Amino acid sequence: MRPFRRTTTPTLPTSTLIPRADHPISRKDISRGALHVLYGLHEAGYDAFLVGGCLRDLLTGVPPKDFDVVTNARPEEVERLFRGARVIGRRFKLVHVRHRGEIIEVATFRALSDDRDDERLVKLSKDGQILRDNVYGSIEEDALRRDFTVNALYYDIADFSLHDFADSLHDIEQRTLRLIGEPEQRYREDPVRMIRAIRFQAKLGFELDPATAAPITAMAPLLAQVPAARLFEEVLKLFLSGHALATLDGLRAHDLLEPLLPLTATAMRDKDGGVDLTFLEAAMRNTDRRLADDKPVTPAFLFAVLLWPAVRRRFQRALDQGMPPVQAMSKAAGDVVVQQVNRVAIPRRFSSVMREIWDLQLRLPRRQGQRAAQLMEHPRFRAAYDFLLLREEAGEIAPGLGQWWTDYQDADPETRDEMAQQVRRPRGPELAEPETDDGQRRRRRRPRRRRPAGGGSTDA
Repeated sequence: MRPFRRTTTPTLPTSTLIPRADHPISRKDISRGALHVLYGLHEAGYDAFLVGGCLRDLLTGVPPKDFDVVTNARPEEVERLFRGARVIGRRFKLVHVRHRGEIIEVATFRALSDDRDDERLVKLSKDGQILRDNVYGSIEEDALRRDFTVNALYYDIADFSLHDFADSLHDIEQRTLRLIGEPEQRYREDPVRMIRAIRFQAKLGFELDPATAAPITAMAPLLAQVPAARLFEEVLKLFLSGHALATLDGLRAHDLLEPLLPLTATAMRDKDGGVDLTFLEAAMRNTDRRLADDKPVTPAFLFAVLLWPAVRRRFQRALDQGMPPVQAMSKAAGDVVVQQVNRVAIPRRFSSVMREIWDLQLRLPRRQGQRAAQLMEHPRFRAAYDFLLLREEAGEIAPGLGQWWTDYQDADPETRDEMAQQVRRPRGPELAEPETDDGQRRRRRRPRRRRPAGGGSTDA
């Protein structure tokens, strides 16, 4: 028996039918793959609709990145209908249909599950989170299962009409992001909806409906129930959708940084938290610029940035305990990664690159002789250099080193040799030598080791 119960059975909505002449969506705006799937289902006698974000984006002037289809055909029927189709997922069964390099996701209309449903098809946690749901129903039930009203429009390939079940067009026109149903229940069913709300708010520039926003801060701890692997994908969507800076602001405003990046959130609350915020904001602006210019941003670099506030504090703590710099960085990085992957599962192929970027922050100041040329050959040099520039921009370290490396990369071989020969050997662990109030470098003093009388071992 499951402790969680729905207290009421929702009334099924009726749709407002908007004929083709009264809306701007045209087949020429729909991908060839999506049309292939829609017409294939329709010609086989099934209902076929475009649904969700693609329609929302078309109505707001944003080119859709993908097109999702819903139908009354079961997943196995869809799979049999299209060559190259395959059923995926256990939590929610879907079908991926490949057409000329494009993947179209096809879902079957979902029903409103209740406690009478077969445990093999529906499973809820004790808090009401949906763990598995493969009960199929009608288009009206499917509309109630959508998360936000702006995602509850359906485009019918049979007559090119729009079906609006949740006053979706009104909310799109008013630029309002509103949950369908009672917000607390919807967040319990799937806590990821809280961070989806922030992502859509940032992406669309919409305002969160007050009732949708109100429970988020109190319910944020529910994200701890979400599998760490799923949260990794959600964090990538949050920060790699071209609106990273607005996303960061939204997460902070609703206390959602803590459940996703607890070590970073803790670090930012101390007296040096302003530097970290400046660093993260600079990194998010840089991320948005790169994506706008169609340049890549790797997950490794993103997480190296997001976790740096915690790493640098643990590094300093290890130094203060007398640990050598390289060992201190290794310990700090290891501790942070181990704790973070319990919340957001960062794959090893990314965490190893993160650690290289952090390690190179120690090596970049040590550029005398042949070291500069050797560092430039390192496969992570460019990422570490970009990371260094962000640290300078945030005021974490004094300016100068980043410009030196910029000039060095642009110089000819002879000039590079001259630049490297003029570099003085740095003193201390050059993650950054802090400055005194008068702007002068403060030299770190290593504790003197006392030699035992007679020169013998200090062991007892």
